[in-house]
Amino acid sequence: SIAALMNRSNVDTDQIIPKQFLKKVERSGFGAHLFHDWRFNDDGSDNPDFELNKPAFKSARILVTGDNFGCGSSREHAPWAIADYGFNTIISSSYADIFYNNCFKNGILPIVQDNSVMDKLFEFEGEITIDLESQSIHANGESYAFEVDAERKRRLINGLDDIGLTLQYADDIKSFETTYFKTYSWLN
Repeated sequence: SIAALMNRSNVDTDQIIPKQFLKKVERSGFGAHLFHDWRFNDDGSDNPDFELNKPAFKSARILVTGDNFGCGSSREHAPWAIADYGFNTIISSSYADIFYNNCFKNGILPIVQDNSVMDKLFEFEGEITIDLESQSIHANGESYAFEVDAERKRRLINGLDDIGLTLQYADDIKSFETTYFKTYSWLN
């Protein structure tokens, strides 16, 4: 996919999705407000100086960004906005812990790379290939390995969120409930 390059450090969740857009309870529609204060001028027009407004980055699915991405408050709306905008992968040298965990829960792969790799990625504009199976990034003829927890990798590959993971055991749950309510019939 095309990678959008946003070389900014300490991007907090208030910058990712400003507070005035947090009134909805469903996960959709937040992408329109991603990086709102940077993406748009006061009159609502696109800010031509903001990285993601570059025509080359319009269809990007990968966000390459500076260190400490997702710091600030623990709102889950930040990964919702990132996913709704169309990103499925973020590459950074570091993340805030809660944001990092929320990415996995929302189907986003947050990749951690050291600063030397980040410097190379920020110099490259074009398509980057992420191979989750082999845990590698391919860009500009180079390959860079990344680490990801095996269970989180399995969930991402299979498209399983917490509900999907639970539903894998639907037959076992139903069997337990049947036995349980036969034993404790007064609870029915």
